[in-house]
Amino acid sequence: MKRLWMSALVVVLAGCGTTVQGTATPETFDSGGDTEFRDLLTECDAVADDRIAATVGGDAIARGFFGAICRWDVAGPNGIVKVTFNWFENGSLDAEREANEKMMYLVQDITVQGRKAIRTQPPNEPTSCGVTAGSPDSGVVGWWVQYLPGSGAPDPCEAATTLMDLTINLSR
Repeated sequence: MKRLWMSALVVVLAGCGTTVQGTATPETFDSGGDTEFRDLLTECDAVADDRIAATVGGDAIARGFFGAICRWDVAGPNGIVKVTFNWFENGSLDAEREANEKMMYLVQDITVQGRKAIRTQPPNEPTSCGVTAGSPDSGVVGWWVQYLPGSGAPDPCEAATTLMDLTINLSR
């Protein structure tokens, strides 16, 4: 048994002694000019954090999850306000409308800076509202604002529309 173990050790060590000629270089990513992932996760910077906080009436903001959906918690006189931004490159207003109608949300056609958009609100929840519009390139972008119930907060639809206005304005 000892001889078998020693033979295996010699074989393993012999394989570790190979020398490769040339110069080591780090591997790089060549997308061939494809910029699809160049600005990955920068969508969350479409509107500056301080502008988001001011728009929803807050004075302190904390970023949360980032990805296809970006989230912030904003603190202010009306308590914590939940703010969500999404950018779906392959989305459409028709798909967003259909999904919201299936959830029995109230959906209204609006325009933001001349773009078709929809305003969405859950029934019996006047402290939450979302606005979705066609994005500048393709797909859709959306903002959702949710104040605490009973907080005496301002109109969440006005805040969501203002955030959309800022997003579209900055995207030109």
